[in-house]
Amino acid sequence: MTRITRGYIARRRRTKIRLFASSFRGAHSRLTRTIMQQKIRALVSSHRDRDRQKRDFRRLWITRINAVIRKNTVSYSYSHFIHNLYKNRLLFNRKILAQIAILNTNFFYMISN
Repeated sequence: MTRITRGYIARRRRTKIRLFASSFRGAHSRLTRTIMQQKIRALVSSHRDRDRQKRDFRRLWITRINAVIRKNTVSYSYSHFIHNLYKNRLLFNRKILAQIAILNTNFFYMISN
């Protein structure tokens, strides 16, 4: 009996998968089964790291704000600063506060006072 290699639909599916894995190295870009495994792994990693990236940037912004606050006043901390902002109803997010702290420290000290 002759071997059947399936029709054009399966070939289209495989070429679509191969296009995804064209930048992978070795068998990860050539063998269909391995490509499928690597595709699943890549998508899982990208989904996980999108959440991790949000966490990492928030930590970076908090660290930058805390460093600028503690540079001049010793007893003043990040948590006191954020508490005072909320008490005075100044709703800045941490990304904007970190940018202000780095680029325009005079304005940052006006906000903190």
